[in-house]
Amino acid sequence: MTASDAGAGRPAADGHDALRANLQAELQRDWHGRVLVDPQDMAGFLTDHRRRWTGRTLAVVQPDTAEDVARVVRWCAAHRVAIYPQGGNTGLVGGSVPDDDGRSILLSLTRMQRIRAIDPINNTVTAEAGCVLATLQQAAEQADRLFPLSLASEGSCTLGGNLSTNAGGTQVLRYGNTRELCLGLEVVTADGQVWNGLRGLRKDNTGYDLKDLFIGAEGTLGIITAATMKLYPRPAARMTAMAGVDDPHQALALLELAQRRLSASLTAFELISDYCLELVTRHFPSSQRPFGSRERPEISPYYVLIESSDAVSAEHATGQFEALMEEAFESGLINNAAIAASIAQSRAFWALRENISEAQAHEGQNVKHDISVPISAIGQFVEQTNAALQQRFPDTVMVVFGHMGDGNLHYNVSPAAGRPHDGFLANEPAMNAIVYDAVARFNGSISAEHGLGQIKVDENRHYKSPIELALMRRIKSAFDPDGLFNPGRVLERA
Repeated sequence: MTASDAGAGRPAADGHDALRANLQAELQRDWHGRVLVDPQDMAGFLTDHRRRWTGRTLAVVQPDTAEDVARVVRWCAAHRVAIYPQGGNTGLVGGSVPDDDGRSILLSLTRMQRIRAIDPINNTVTAEAGCVLATLQQAAEQADRLFPLSLASEGSCTLGGNLSTNAGGTQVLRYGNTRELCLGLEVVTADGQVWNGLRGLRKDNTGYDLKDLFIGAEGTLGIITAATMKLYPRPAARMTAMAGVDDPHQALALLELAQRRLSASLTAFELISDYCLELVTRHFPSSQRPFGSRERPEISPYYVLIESSDAVSAEHATGQFEALMEEAFESGLINNAAIAASIAQSRAFWALRENISEAQAHEGQNVKHDISVPISAIGQFVEQTNAALQQRFPDTVMVVFGHMGDGNLHYNVSPAAGRPHDGFLANEPAMNAIVYDAVARFNGSISAEHGLGQIKVDENRHYKSPIELALMRRIKSAFDPDGLFNPGRVLERA
């Protein structure tokens, strides 16, 4: 549906016909995007990725330009209509789907997908919020550069969503979160103005760093429409290995050794429990465990996926990696290891890691926790929290994996094999309390990279200090005084 037929389709029957008609009439004049009002057309936008939340809306609005977004925001401000911004709808905390009152719009940025500029000398790329992450990676590669943000959902998640949740991914250890990769933003503010802060500068000390307020704010302060991001020279060689360890304590010791041996070339260090691999090989039959044969696999309680990016040469990278593995064997830190001998084998190792979440979804119900603790505390956290959960809920199994190199674990809980899934989610609040209390004891965070969305607003109020929450509310009030941007996400409704 384009500007010429923005009013077409069968509107939802929800008592908001006059308001919807007013919106359609407004956006028929010099409008370049789409307006969806038919329930069938809107359905894919209104249910979240995990299919836990479904909302209702006046319309799904898909603008083409930042000025289109500003125009929508001005209409919403004039009519006191809430706006729920959405990127690729790959989030896991219900942050980008509307509530069910029906008197809001869902603003989808997926049509704003242009890459506006690449500057290989300045090592920057400027792209719109709806640009899919994999497309951005490919554009950087075509310019002989690296855009290092890498997520399992990179084929569908968007740059705007990555910025709004300050996504991390697998290479935070070397390159940092999305925040560290961002140099400038273009943002539509709550009064419908477009702030152009797309400056590709590494140094700009001219006052408050406004972009950092919008990054990680989950669309509650402004709508990101474009960003200028850092690029890096492509590495001369990449090395990938999987190693078996007895427990997270050994994995931590291996991390310390890898950092000493590989220094800044260490780009990824992922912890994976054996149960994770069991799920992946069960639901992805072409997958194979890293050691032994398919018929007789050699099993370790935990595995570590290590990757380095070497700027010198393949020979240098191989020598460093082999020296690391040899020392790890000799010191008893690992019980088995396999270094990828080809790009295909490296991809197979990464597929074992990246398919864990989907394998969990195929397995059935689960309770997800995206947490971070100090890296040095990971071993104790896993031991103590596993014990506490199994004592309270003996028919469960922990699905532990994540970015050990930066302290971020995806610490999930599932019914044990053969145990019923019916009623499992009724225990979610009690499970959350055990996990988040443990996170608090270790001075961690209840959300490391997925955001708070709507699912963690109450927990955040419990674990964050009153002064932090008061400051956050003041910022929200200053940037969005009418509370129309993503209400009820990150903070409770005013």
